[in-house]
Amino acid sequence: MTDTEKIINVIDKLRPFLINDGGNIEFVKYENNIVYIKMMGACADCMMLDYTLKEGIEMAIKDEVPSVIEVVNISNSQPTY
Repeated sequence: MTDTEKIINVIDKLRPFLINDGGNIEFVKYENNIVYIKMMGACADCMMLDYTLKEGIEMAIKDEVPSVIEVVNISNSQPTY
C-alpha cells in the first residue's frame, strides 16, 4: 500500500465522525510529505477546526504514515493574503 493509499484510508476512517458533526473532509493531494485536505460543511467554519486538524487528523495520519510532516487545510473559507 502506498503512502497516499494509507492517508486516504485514515481519512476514510475519520470521515464518519466529521459527518456526525455536520462536516466532512476531502483528500486533495500528498506532495513533498505534506497532506492537503479540504474541510467542508460545519467543519469548514468551526472554531475547533485548528484543534481537530492538528490534534486529530494530523496525528492520526502521522501515526500511520510517519513521513508526513504536516496536514494543511486548503478550504475556500480560509483567508488568502
